[in-house]
Amino acid sequence: MSSVLKSVYRDSFFRLVLHGFLVNLLVMPLLLGPNVLQAGEVNVYSGRKEALIRPVLDRFTEYTGIAVNLVSGKAGQLRERLLVEGRNTPADVLITADVANLYQAMVAGLLQPIESEVLEKRIPVTYRDPGKYWFGFSLRARVFVYAPDRTGSEELSTYEDLTALKWRNRIVVRSSSNVYNQSLIASMIAVHGVDAAELWARGLVQNFARSPKGGDTDQIRAVAAGEADIAIVNSYYYGRLVASLKKSDKEVVKRIALFFPNQDGRGTHVNVSGAGVTAYAKNRTEAILLLEFLASSEGQRLFAELNHEFPVSKDVEQSPIVFSWGPFKADQLNLALLGEHNGDAIRLADRAGWR
Repeated sequence: MSSVLKSVYRDSFFRLVLHGFLVNLLVMPLLLGPNVLQAGEVNVYSGRKEALIRPVLDRFTEYTGIAVNLVSGKAGQLRERLLVEGRNTPADVLITADVANLYQAMVAGLLQPIESEVLEKRIPVTYRDPGKYWFGFSLRARVFVYAPDRTGSEELSTYEDLTALKWRNRIVVRSSSNVYNQSLIASMIAVHGVDAAELWARGLVQNFARSPKGGDTDQIRAVAAGEADIAIVNSYYYGRLVASLKKSDKEVVKRIALFFPNQDGRGTHVNVSGAGVTAYAKNRTEAILLLEFLASSEGQRLFAELNHEFPVSKDVEQSPIVFSWGPFKADQLNLALLGEHNGDAIRLADRAGWR
């Protein structure tokens, strides 16, 4: 037995599915070679950039013989496309980042619940929908990137502390129109309630060094350039800069550091990239099989590593860059609550002046 086959066989995904139909679908291609069975196809709409998902899908095809047809686009555009296509959609799987996007697809009737022992075993309950409409396969943390020459790590603590007077004119963050910040606000609502979360948002806005503009990478560059001392960003943006071979990015990395907030309390706010089976999937069996592969050790490793994210299962190896950040305590809030509070978060941010 080849080393590749041995490693695949050890994976819980393949151990769990070694029976019935899935024996033929998964094991025979591994024994006889890729694409032997020509087991069909699955159509994927993906909110992740093609470079971040295609290698994972190609590996799935290599193992199963199932061809993957990929359409990439922005989350909102794909959701609108699914609504317009209705029952005629070719899409079997929707992959997207942030639980708010998954939740919006679910409440719009674009996803269907599925039963899978593999998914329930591999994906922690915190990172999947209670109704089984969507499942998270990689984690990103909403962290602080700061300038060590102007801010000591001992000064940093929690999201809540960012309203303190000492941070006046020192914080940058992107617009609240971005779903990452909406989910952060939603987490504050889930923990503290709407009124307290609004007071927090108002205090945060008062401490902005500038009006929100640009994406997370722009916030990091602003800190490196001395325009602010702290940026609130998703962890993988920091990872991308660390991995970059550009001289300008290397200079940025020299001037910044990473901090995981709320480590003495509930833990750092996290979110997922995930997927669900579309409501009118024509290739439902293949779609579920793809999700099960994404939940496997190899699937999670590839899915997370390509974008410097964390696997959702603790037994999956992290990429060297992510591993170098050290362990951290993640908030165990069920992420379904972030979707439920998304509307409140948007309205709250508007009232607080977080444009």
